[in-house]
Amino acid sequence: MIPLPQVKLFEYPKYWAECYGSAPFLPMSRQEMDQLGWDSCDIILVTGDAYVDHPSFGMAVIGRMLEAQGFRVGIIAQPDWHSKDAFMSLGKPNLFYGVTAGNMDSMINRYTAERRLRHDDAYTPHNEGGKRPDRAVLVYSQRCKEAYKDVPVVIGGIEASLRRIAHYDYWSDKVRRSILFDAKADLLIYGNAERPLVEIAHRIAKGEDVRTITDVRGSAFLAKQPLPGWKGIDSRNIDKPGKIDPIPSPYQDMTATSCDSNKAESAAAEPAKDVSKTPQVIEISEHISAKVRNKNWDNKAKPWLTTYINLPTYDQVKNNKVLYAHASRIFHQEVNPGSAKPLVQSHGDRIIWLNPPAYPLSTEEMDGVFGLPYQRVPHPVYGDAKIPAYDMIKTSINIMRGCFGGCTFCSITEHEGRIIQSRSQESIIEEIEDIKEKVPGFTGVISDLGGPTANMYKLNCKSPKAEATCRKPSCVWPTICGHLDTDHTPTIELYRKARNVKGIKKVLIASGVRYDLAVEDPNYVKELARHHVGGYLKIAPEHTEEGPLSKMMKPGMGSYYRFKELFDFYSKEAGKKQYLIPYFISAHPGTTDMDMINMALWLKENNFKLDQVQNFYPSPLANATTLYHTEVDSLKNVKKNSAAVTVPKGGRQRRLHKAILRYHDPANWPIIREAITKMGLARKLIGSKEGCLVPAESRAEKNLQYSKGKNNAKGNKTSPGQKTHGRKGTGKGKANPGLTRFSSNQFNDRKKSGAKPGRRQGQNPK
Repeated sequence: MIPLPQVKLFEYPKYWAECYGSAPFLPMSRQEMDQLGWDSCDIILVTGDAYVDHPSFGMAVIGRMLEAQGFRVGIIAQPDWHSKDAFMSLGKPNLFYGVTAGNMDSMINRYTAERRLRHDDAYTPHNEGGKRPDRAVLVYSQRCKEAYKDVPVVIGGIEASLRRIAHYDYWSDKVRRSILFDAKADLLIYGNAERPLVEIAHRIAKGEDVRTITDVRGSAFLAKQPLPGWKGIDSRNIDKPGKIDPIPSPYQDMTATSCDSNKAESAAAEPAKDVSKTPQVIEISEHISAKVRNKNWDNKAKPWLTTYINLPTYDQVKNNKVLYAHASRIFHQEVNPGSAKPLVQSHGDRIIWLNPPAYPLSTEEMDGVFGLPYQRVPHPVYGDAKIPAYDMIKTSINIMRGCFGGCTFCSITEHEGRIIQSRSQESIIEEIEDIKEKVPGFTGVISDLGGPTANMYKLNCKSPKAEATCRKPSCVWPTICGHLDTDHTPTIELYRKARNVKGIKKVLIASGVRYDLAVEDPNYVKELARHHVGGYLKIAPEHTEEGPLSKMMKPGMGSYYRFKELFDFYSKEAGKKQYLIPYFISAHPGTTDMDMINMALWLKENNFKLDQVQNFYPSPLANATTLYHTEVDSLKNVKKNSAAVTVPKGGRQRRLHKAILRYHDPANWPIIREAITKMGLARKLIGSKEGCLVPAESRAEKNLQYSKGKNNAKGNKTSPGQKTHGRKGTGKGKANPGLTRFSSNQFNDRKKSGAKPGRRQGQNPK
């Protein structure tokens, strides 16, 4: 079982400023501070988003949480970063600045997957772009230091979380050092920040120097050397990387590092041991076994409580992709709050010390966080301006946090963790009542009851021992873990209570449904289809082919077909015409051109025409980003015979993969025809006969090319135009689990041969 913290979130003694009570809105100006009777702010939060006082906006949650502890909290939202003036608008904070880029990483917010500048921003009034800088956390932190040099700066939010150690940066195409070095901040908090931030705030308020606060879970800091009293082990003793290229060896200049100065020389000379024979690993394993059979487990020594892991240095991971893959693998193994060890990574003559993750919030604490006095509307300073992100979620409710899916392209695990933290039904029903009272123009429709995943509410590990020590990256891949509780009864009961609230006409589920979990409880699918779908339900197969799916850590299409069968059956039983909207990713690591062709053929056979297609976006620290950067399979032990991962890189190949998914768009036909021809499949896939993907070039196209003097079939001046309106797919086609997989070496004409198509690899519908 994950241990409980010493002090619960709402049990700290209140700061003296509690006497001021709660503010209608956290102040954004000196005038508002004067109206509240404040002479100063204790904590000032700086954010890249507009201030919306809603529990779906991180700064509102953090601000209200700190206010509940008795602190006077001000907000500087989307400041002009070109000088320090805007950062001084609320005066000097008594305790510290808290800095975040906002609900989104600023680089993902500002740039497309093809590194093109966006001209809109859903978190800004009027959807206006350009209101936050690139790498906003870094810029804001530096301006705070310029404004008041002696005021501590604590950075957090998803941008800081994903950059807490050396990481590959897609936009500069290089490995960057931890953001703490460039931001000049004093502390970094990663993940959902309530627990570590509240502890840090109270300790600074009591007079502690921020530089001495080194033991808070969920935080990271810079130091000259490891903390006293801790022993270090080299990461290569835990998960020994093996060379990929025999000549030259990428490890011939590699020196093992040790945090124990007395053992530095011996550690460097000692060869890396096999993980199965590593003393530290055996010791931990023995104690885990002892826990099962020994009632005195709590009195036993736990080596991970006094041991940290030395990761390869910044210079090593910057210059050696295999070591980067190895460091990523170790990083993702140390995410369990019950057993994770601190991580240390040297950057020149300093280190970054990364404490283990904060303990997850209890249901009682989650209820407290979401029960704070949110106004549920934007700050009045914005007037009638529309903020698209708010309009999207103003009547939605977050019922849980975390995700144990472990999808490699997703950053939820790195930020929120694998352990599901759920609210009580009573708390959720109270929020519905709050929406009815506070949201202007409420029509009686709750737009979503969900979270990172719609149907993980109250699903947790059934084994406390396993939960406290497990290092698996996913509870549902490659198969659903036997320890995982898949009973959806709490979710079903919640749905029923929510739709029976007086004044509620409809409760929709807009968060993505994890369908491989849903099929484990058909009653959930029945409840969903009968009452909570507004005609279309979005789910995310992400791909149809086994190669990319294995690198996404997503289930095979067999689960999709089983879910579709249940969904269609219960929809028909309820007398409703409802359709699935599948989401797909193009150009993901592990995807070949043939994989994309096979997926497009599946889409065509099932009558899906996608208007919006997402190319893979390498976000910092994600497992898939490691695959993209290194082309090494870090999901497994990196060994001598490790196979390279196929990675679609370069603008042209990424455009091709995106174009193939929109096979129905005439603008994409030239680039698709060219690719098919190069693959030697033109006779099978180009034309008007059954089974072809795109039609042959028409006379009108030829005339157009001739008039332009360009041959678009060769890629000149061709761009796969993308529409951004409409739904992703109609979902009206009937799924066909027997669609044949094609390869360039085996491409049979099914119509001529009359052979029945075989089952695709990885599909085994029950």
